[in-house]
Amino acid sequence: MKVSVVTPNYNGEKFLKTFLKSLNEESQYIGEVIIVDNGSSDGSLDYLRNNSFNFPLVIIENEKNVGFSPAVNQGIKKAQNNFVFSINNDTEIKKGSIKSLIDTITSSEDIFSVQAKMLQYNNKNLIDDVGDEYNLLAWTKKIGENHEASEYTQIKEIFSSCAGAAMYNKAILDEIGLFDDNFFAYMEDVDLAIRSRINGYRNMLCPDAIVYHIGSATSGSRYNEFKVKLAARNNVWVVYKNFPIPLKIINFIFLFLGFLIKYLFFCKKGFGSIYLDGIREGLSTRGKIDKVKFESKNTKNYFKMEFRLIINTIKFLKR
Repeated sequence: MKVSVVTPNYNGEKFLKTFLKSLNEESQYIGEVIIVDNGSSDGSLDYLRNNSFNFPLVIIENEKNVGFSPAVNQGIKKAQNNFVFSINNDTEIKKGSIKSLIDTITSSEDIFSVQAKMLQYNNKNLIDDVGDEYNLLAWTKKIGENHEASEYTQIKEIFSSCAGAAMYNKAILDEIGLFDDNFFAYMEDVDLAIRSRINGYRNMLCPDAIVYHIGSATSGSRYNEFKVKLAARNNVWVVYKNFPIPLKIINFIFLFLGFLIKYLFFCKKGFGSIYLDGIREGLSTRGKIDKVKFESKNTKNYFKMEFRLIINTIKFLKR
């Protein structure tokens, strides 16, 4: 069995050599590598065109930076294989990882996505991300960040896979929809994970699949105006899009507190007004987002998701 690898690229020439070299070591499991270039002005395209690889390389060229979500969607639509491995260009894949992801995602029909164990590129003894959790405060938390790499050694269910290194079942994507193009970047994978859970599917961590990740290679530092505003807007959209009215009412006080605390946090960081701008944009433009239609057959799945959100909130408040 082979997979389609999908990677957005924006001025990432300095990462491509290491990234594609590691993919060469996995070529027996790769049907194609689809690089979606978002209008790069460096030598990325020349590098891709002038080098040979152990797998078929497909290049999609955009005239401008259309964002992470639309770029990955372009790749998914082009993909010829049953499973799609979405991975950032600022990564290096340990040999055998793609096989481990395939083994996990094919182990059960209800598995939608599988997250690789992401370690910090510059300190491989520390975890970068082994999945994302989401709670009633509308906060997303990277699981395992800065923990020892020796931790998280068992396959386990997670709330959401990080699209920076995750394999997806293409048939389920066709059923529940792709990443939301409107998001551009940030929170698009959480939105997708919520839709998968509403429809009764699971997302898993595969600790035997190792990916070394540099992080913030395209957008810059951990906190900047671009990321803060976009993430705030998309947080509003995630709630508006995926929560039916009863859940919005039940969880209103937690959601309100979550956004308020985040605002106060970013005020201390000097981004308070930027965060509010993102919230305002999310509220004023929510009409262009397609809401997930409530279906009674998924009622049990909503209860399951609400229970998990409560547990995640309790765990957070106990810290």
